[in-house]
Amino acid sequence: MAISRARGRAVPLLPLLLLILLAPLIYSVSRLRLSWAPEQLPHPAAPKRPDVLVLGPAAGQGRPDRLQCQGLKAVNKISLSSERKDSGEPVSFVTVFTTYNSHPAGAGKVPSIDAVTVGKHSYSKEERSMAILNTFVSFIQVSMPASKVIILTDPKSKLSINQGRATILPIEGNYSRGNLMLQRIKSYIAFLELKLEEVDQVNSFRNYIFTDSDMAVVEDLGHIFKRYPHCHLALTFRNNKGQPLNSGFVAVRGTSDGISKAITFFKKVLEAYNLKYMKASRMLGDQLALAWVVKSYLPSAFGKFSRPEIFTEEVNGTSVLFLPCAVYNWTPPEGAGQFHGMPLDVKVVHFKGSRKRLMLEAWDFYNSTSQLSDMLCLILKSGRTKYDF
Repeated sequence: MAISRARGRAVPLLPLLLLILLAPLIYSVSRLRLSWAPEQLPHPAAPKRPDVLVLGPAAGQGRPDRLQCQGLKAVNKISLSSERKDSGEPVSFVTVFTTYNSHPAGAGKVPSIDAVTVGKHSYSKEERSMAILNTFVSFIQVSMPASKVIILTDPKSKLSINQGRATILPIEGNYSRGNLMLQRIKSYIAFLELKLEEVDQVNSFRNYIFTDSDMAVVEDLGHIFKRYPHCHLALTFRNNKGQPLNSGFVAVRGTSDGISKAITFFKKVLEAYNLKYMKASRMLGDQLALAWVVKSYLPSAFGKFSRPEIFTEEVNGTSVLFLPCAVYNWTPPEGAGQFHGMPLDVKVVHFKGSRKRLMLEAWDFYNSTSQLSDMLCLILKSGRTKYDF
């Protein structure tokens, strides 16, 4: 029994010995992990975007329905000036734009550290958005010289524009960056309600195309209203499951019936936005709400978005013309990926995101050549690069 009690009180020496031997190793490993903590690592530098145009191969070569280029010369597209025809019905372009700096556009000296030079002009960060807006108007004056441009803006915005056929229309609202896409829909509704009062008082009318300001209209769009006289509204679609409709281009027939139907449609989009997509209010809320309204009333339309063909359907009593983005809202793809070139019948080029520098470069190139077709080759050959805007 004495031996049994002695064994019960014995200390297990092997685990204790292992702990003593491994203690220095455990300490070293813990120190090593601390020294390699993620917050201690230097952040990789963001890749520097080029400050000049980077020309690559023109995608879509050999395809008869795509723009063909030899260098910066278009070989299969007639100059717009030789083919322009009267579209028959007057069109006004409407865009929402505001400024977020305390100085009027163009005031002050351009800081050299922040300046971007395009052609003979240098732009500070504050001046770039105004340069884009002026270029947007300039393209319209070339391709549709009889059209007007209406800029909806915050009454507090210090906005001035030196373009003959462009006017500024202040509309009250919240134009903060995080609320701008929601405010855009509200501004569209307010504008259309004003126009509905006017059209009821006079016999004449104008059609309206609501667009982003980072677009270049390169062909007359009046044919939309002439060829499809029974449509109240036109939207642009693409083969994109998450965002099949792009809110940057919406056409509205300027008759009393067309404006009334468009107001009802936009109010449905606004309602969906407020109820479902406020968390995406800064960027994508309007496009998600737009798709939700169309899908709610017309789920069959989504099956047609994979084919770039024009079609017409009714959405909650509104006759909607669906136009392919490939022609009416074409955007050069960024970076790697499938890219089949520029459709030969492209009518609107959308310089989204970091492509805005390319919009200014394209306008500068057009001014030196007076050839819109050649300018499209410039866009096609450089549109896959991310620039500094």
